[in-house]
Amino acid sequence: MSKGYLAIILHAHLPYIRHEKKGELAEDWLYEAITETYIPIIIVINSLLRKGVDFHFTISISPTLISMLSDPLLQNRYQKHLEKLIELSEKELFRTKDSPEFHKLAGMYNYLFKEAYYYYHDKYKNQLLTAYKEFQDMGKIELITSCATHGYLPLMLTDEAVNAQINLGVSTYQEFFGKRPASIWLPECGFSPAIDPYLAENNIRYFVSSSHGVLYAKPRPRYGFYAPIYTPHGVAAFGRDMESSKQVWSSNEGYPGDYNYREFYRDIGWDLDYDYVKDYLPSGVRKHIGFKYYKITGKTDWKEPYNPEAAREKAAEHAGNFMFNRQQQIKYLSQVMDRKPVIVSPYDAELFGHWWFEGPMWLEYLFEKLHFDQDDIETITLSEYLKKHPQNQVAMPSESSWGYKGYHEVWLNDSNDWIYRHLHEAELTIIDLADKFSHLMDRNNLIYRALNQSCRELLLAQSSDWAFIIKADTMVDYAIFRTTQHLHNFTKLTEEVLKGEINEDNLKYLENNNRIFPNIDFKLYKSKSSKILRKGV
Repeated sequence: MSKGYLAIILHAHLPYIRHEKKGELAEDWLYEAITETYIPIIIVINSLLRKGVDFHFTISISPTLISMLSDPLLQNRYQKHLEKLIELSEKELFRTKDSPEFHKLAGMYNYLFKEAYYYYHDKYKNQLLTAYKEFQDMGKIELITSCATHGYLPLMLTDEAVNAQINLGVSTYQEFFGKRPASIWLPECGFSPAIDPYLAENNIRYFVSSSHGVLYAKPRPRYGFYAPIYTPHGVAAFGRDMESSKQVWSSNEGYPGDYNYREFYRDIGWDLDYDYVKDYLPSGVRKHIGFKYYKITGKTDWKEPYNPEAAREKAAEHAGNFMFNRQQQIKYLSQVMDRKPVIVSPYDAELFGHWWFEGPMWLEYLFEKLHFDQDDIETITLSEYLKKHPQNQVAMPSESSWGYKGYHEVWLNDSNDWIYRHLHEAELTIIDLADKFSHLMDRNNLIYRALNQSCRELLLAQSSDWAFIIKADTMVDYAIFRTTQHLHNFTKLTEEVLKGEINEDNLKYLENNNRIFPNIDFKLYKSKSSKILRKGV
């Protein structure tokens, strides 16, 4: 009999990037994540199944990511991208033939890219969602959804906008995976009490909260964040375990910063002659290509060649250390709790493989060690935990997020606060138009189509990624462009609806390019029983 549970959750999300023109830099976010995270996780799961390892964990897949992974245009572009990587890896084998250390690494990438191509194109026919659905149907993983475009719910003005984000997250999941999701990943773990009724209305059974979101619940939870609480509307809130989270995600104090691991920021896209790599830079701008030949080494710019064997040994060591620490946690907690504790360890999926190259192998080692080397911990999904423990304390989680300082500062600050007056005005506009035109029945009607596309534009502008990027000061121009472009599209469409002068050519263009949520219905935004603005905003 185990003494407690470990619930690992990987949150897979990218903003919706689909440009008519090929070669946009932001599209690389998807390609890198597929090659370095989503396919490696599939490979890990297949390996665990072959070894007979019993494991259970959760993956949330955002609707924007679902839409991109199932888009034929992006599927075809990614396949060609992977073919170019394989081509370059063959050239790298030749270029490094007289440098044994680098030749070995070129061979590693040649193998990894060919393996990725096998899984992507040959095994799963460019449909990676099929793989994840198969694993869910086996009962090994639980797939959950997120909000429509990863909109930051606590900063939305109206209940209608909050409900639309949740409702579309549920329906998109149901469309691709054939059943309703048990849970939703609240974007950035952003929660406020006003969200609770709309989670219940959309039949959400549980969500993951920041640690302090549960710890500061009213009344205070008896078990801290080592057991769920039920909100007043009956939705379970699980608190994030601080210790296990920090051990993995922190580049300074966690495993990914170990000097034996691969250095993310050294890439041949920057290191080699431009003329040699230019054919693999579609935009003509230097960028990461995916060949990284150095290890972290230390805090200086001087780097030593990467040693895969040493990194693999370190990943196994760190998996053992993580297991040992969880054992100590659970042994202590089992002495002071009258039920088995659950340690909830959520991470961004893209940490595993993309940012932390050894992350997938660490995950595989961890599940193997938990299966073969101990009896204290049982891996579990949170739905399985609720089946075992259906009775839980009722308390309202506090307003919170997992962002810097724990509240809303990352998404609302001097750099990005200008966004919200426009988003809020757009929310009120679409609610008024949904009420005004709710009598329409023909979905082919130009007004119906224009209002549906207006909803898509608003949802895309609401993505929490844009405010985050602006605050992080990374691709600021792109984030501003995406926010303002979608708001401009929204304003133009809604003004045309009110004037009765819809530009059908422009509407077709937007429907083709921003084609997310093909079954959206603007009536989702019809006003609730009372149009009371959200308190505290």
